[in-house]
Amino acid sequence: MGEVRALAEVVLWVHDMERALRFYRDTLGLPVISPPERTNPIFLKAGEGRHGIPSMVVLVQLPEDAPPFPQPRVLHHLALEVAPDAFERERARLESLGFTVRGGRHPVIPSRTIYVDDPEGNEVELIAAE
Repeated sequence: MGEVRALAEVVLWVHDMERALRFYRDTLGLPVISPPERTNPIFLKAGEGRHGIPSMVVLVQLPEDAPPFPQPRVLHHLALEVAPDAFERERARLESLGFTVRGGRHPVIPSRTIYVDDPEGNEVELIAAE
């Protein structure tokens, strides 16, 4: 049996780094943990993780001439956990920013979920325990 303990990072290709940063850093509030001089890739902290290895979302800038992403995308979605008492505030905040917020239920974990799309068309789930 393998010894994987946790998910450390999800790496996303992006066509527009500034738009992606505005979404993940400014809208979702993930702090940049890359040194300021590192502009590609950019590492954002998505949780404390374990043993000094945080959970991360990593943004990698595609070359300017990269073609649009094919449909359907390879990545179905990524999920980020929010505190149960923050769930409805996050829904309202995202709606107030003009995002189309879709609801749902996790098929396995007792939780509440909402979904929004990032600027590159990736579906991002926010999940909170019930």
